[in-house]
Amino acid sequence: MKAKIGDQLVCEGQHVGDRQRIGTIIEISHSDGTPPYRVRWSDGHESYVSPGPDARVQSAPDGQ
Repeated sequence: MKAKIGDQLVCEGQHVGDRQRIGTIIEISHSDGTPPYRVRWSDGHESYVSPGPDARVQSAPDGQ
């Protein structure tokens, strides 16, 4: 998994009925774009994340 600042991290729920968590990647620890990432979640909280197999990166829209 590789990302750049501004990309979205989408984590699927682990249990039936769990919602997706969506956040914006605001910091990348490695120059090659590999995890861990610092993410600002849609609820405003920030955390460092090493995404698992239930996560994917969506590229930032052009211009962001």
